[in-house]
Amino acid sequence: MDSDALVQLALAAQSCSQKDLAALLKVSPTQISKWKKGEHISLDMSDRLRALAKIGDLDPSFVLWSGSTEKARKWNSLLHFLAQLISENAETGYDTAPLADDDLGLLGWQTFHTLREMGVAIPQDFPKELEFDYNVRFFEKDEDDEKRIEALEEHTFTSLIRAIYHALNDVYGFYAAYVDELIMDEDLDLFDSPAGNIEPCLMDLAATKIEVDPAFAPKFNEFRHRTRKEYRSWLNLVKHKAIRAGAPLRAELLDLVYFPHEDLGRMAELESLGRNSVRLHPDIYMNELLCGMRAIHKIMPIILEKLGVSEEISIDSAVFTVERVD
Repeated sequence: MDSDALVQLALAAQSCSQKDLAALLKVSPTQISKWKKGEHISLDMSDRLRALAKIGDLDPSFVLWSGSTEKARKWNSLLHFLAQLISENAETGYDTAPLADDDLGLLGWQTFHTLREMGVAIPQDFPKELEFDYNVRFFEKDEDDEKRIEALEEHTFTSLIRAIYHALNDVYGFYAAYVDELIMDEDLDLFDSPAGNIEPCLMDLAATKIEVDPAFAPKFNEFRHRTRKEYRSWLNLVKHKAIRAGAPLRAELLDLVYFPHEDLGRMAELESLGRNSVRLHPDIYMNELLCGMRAIHKIMPIILEKLGVSEEISIDSAVFTVERVD
C-alpha cells in the first residue's frame, strides 16, 4: 500500500491541510508526515483514509497516475475488458491469472507501473475515442462491439497494452507449466526468497518481449536490461535449489528470459497437453560448470603472461591423476 498516495488523495478530496486531516483521523500531524514518507499504515486507518479519499477499492497510486478517481474508474473498466478479451484467447492451456482473476484489484496498478517503468507517459485525459461501456463482456455482442475493439486496436496507448497482455499469456503459461510448482515446493523453500518475485513481476518480463517505439517508451532499453538481469538472478536461485534437492526440471528455466514469448507459449501448450517428454536432471547443469572452467583455462595463461609470472608458476598434472582401484 502506498501510504503517501493515499494521504495525498485524502488531502485533495477533503480540501484540507495535514493538520485538519490529522484531526479528522484523531492522530497527530506528525503521524500524517510519517505516512507521507512511506511508513506502514494499518488496515483500519487505510480504510478510513480510503473513505475520506473516496476511491473505494482502487489502488491509490493508480488513481494518482490516472489523474482522478473518475479517470481511474474508466481506465479500470477498460483494462479489465481488454484483459478478459486477451486472456480468454490464450492458447497455452493455462489461465493467465493476472488477467483472468484480478481478485486483489492490482491489474490497473501493475499495468500502469510497467508502462511508467518503460518511460511511457500515461494520458492526462481519458481519450474521447475510447469512451465506451466496458462493463460488457467482449463475447456479449452489442452495437458498440466492433467500434470498441477497433478503437482499442488503433489507439497507440491501448495497442501497446494489448501487446503486453498477449505476451503475458505466453510468459505466464510457461511459468505455470515449469516454474510455479518449484516456487510452491515447501522443500525448496523458495516462496519467501527473492525467487518469490518471479510471478508478481511477470508483466514486466512480458513487456520486455515486445517491439516498442523508443520515442513512445524512451526508458525501454534500460527497463529491459534491468528486468532480465533480475530474472536471471531469481531463476538461477531456483535452479540452484533444484540442484541441491536433486529435483528434475521439465525445461531450461532461463528460457523464460531469453526465448520469444511465442516460443514460451508453445512450450507451455506442450506441457499442458502432456506431450512434453523432456526431463532435465540437475546433473545437466554440470555443463555450465565445465563451460566456466574451459573459459578460465583459456584466459588464465594470458593473465599470467600479462603479470609476468607465467614462468614462475607450474602445476604438476600428476597430482590430479586418479588411479584405478580394482
